[in-house]
Amino acid sequence: MKTTIRKVLFAMLLGVGVYFGLALYSGLDKLRDSLAVFRPESFLIACGLAFGNYVLRFFKWEYYLARLEIRGVPKLDSFLTFLSGFVLTVTPGKVGEVFKSLVLFETQGVPMTKTAPIVVAERATDVIGIVALIVFGSLGFEGGLVWAGIGSALVLALLVIVGNKKLSMSLIELVARIPGRVGTIAPKLEAAYGSLATMLRPRNLIVPSMLSAAAWTLECLALWVLLRGFGQTTSLPLATFFYATSTLIGAIIPVPGGLGVTESALMGQMTTLGGVEKGIATAAMILVRFATLWFAVVVGFLALTWMKRRHPGLLAESPKAPESSEA
Repeated sequence: MKTTIRKVLFAMLLGVGVYFGLALYSGLDKLRDSLAVFRPESFLIACGLAFGNYVLRFFKWEYYLARLEIRGVPKLDSFLTFLSGFVLTVTPGKVGEVFKSLVLFETQGVPMTKTAPIVVAERATDVIGIVALIVFGSLGFEGGLVWAGIGSALVLALLVIVGNKKLSMSLIELVARIPGRVGTIAPKLEAAYGSLATMLRPRNLIVPSMLSAAAWTLECLALWVLLRGFGQTTSLPLATFFYATSTLIGAIIPVPGGLGVTESALMGQMTTLGGVEKGIATAAMILVRFATLWFAVVVGFLALTWMKRRHPGLLAESPKAPESSEA
């Protein structure tokens, strides 16, 4: 737990540095003037939309648990377990969200090798949903479909690899030949392959991808609402394109929470494509990141605290610890 807190604190310090640097670049005077005309209620609405995103993605989590025939998990525990994964949402590619598999193992005894692949399936369907939003947002200006093509290619590559057992096993064999600790994860990858292959079958992609598109639409709406709070008239499709492409870029490049990458892409698009003044673009970027990324981390800590009250032995030293480590 202490290691988790240190990682989050490091990411927060990195975020503060990134935001301060971008604020200096935009001009502190312009940033202050922009915030002076901002309507504060817009930020609360943005946070509410972000929480709606979490609820829709929880339905996706429940869908995957059902497909893996994991039964008997109380709904409140399942919801808190899902939200607790946001504690490490600032990890590269959000792979730290596999933390919820550890929570589920310690509270319900579900093997981590069975549920950890859900994180990969979540990311894959998130990308499908985000690419759909990019396509929607790109209609009306030239060049937007390039990002849709990149995202689609990544999704297709993942599905081809996972859908072909022979190809997947060959890649796992290559991993096994790598010396050191990397090679030792091959047996765990092989054990997890069955669950991942089940979740990424075409018939199991439709509902989660639709939920992803709906969930990320809410966060795109959060950016649009914040821009409205500054008196901007940016269209909803354009705001959707800005947020979706920035999110995709931040997910592809392996930096904690996409810090620096997502922010720069978002600001650049708002100023160059949307004609938003630099000070307002900076302020909107900072607020939307607080309403989505950092709000998620806070929600994750609150959910984990509640979960520990319901299960006092959670994340404590216990006989289950060695098995969870191996998983």
